[in-house]
Amino acid sequence: MAMSSILNTDDIKKALHAFAAADSFDHKKFFEMVGLKAKPFDDVRKVFTVLDADNSGFIEEEELKYVLKGFAKDGRDLTDKETQKFLKAADKDGDGKIGVDEFAALVKE
Repeated sequence: MAMSSILNTDDIKKALHAFAAADSFDHKKFFEMVGLKAKPFDDVRKVFTVLDADNSGFIEEEELKYVLKGFAKDGRDLTDKETQKFLKAADKDGDGKIGVDEFAALVKE
């Protein structure tokens, strides 16, 4: 499933451009800019499924590095610092990975 079937392509491009510089990624602003924050849980779950590249039911640290590429192929990789910050913000149970409910809670923050 392509993100463009869930979110507006222009919104995705604007958000990727806004966070093009290394260490500039802010998940709260990003989710708001792409329009995900306003979407119902079902759409958030669909986005989670796209980002869960190995279909494990979780977004692990390695997958987080490539989260922007999940939104568009030309998205950049997150830096290690950004990846750690993102994981820390979402991983409420401390298991080192993000489940769909943790992801949804993070999106809605």
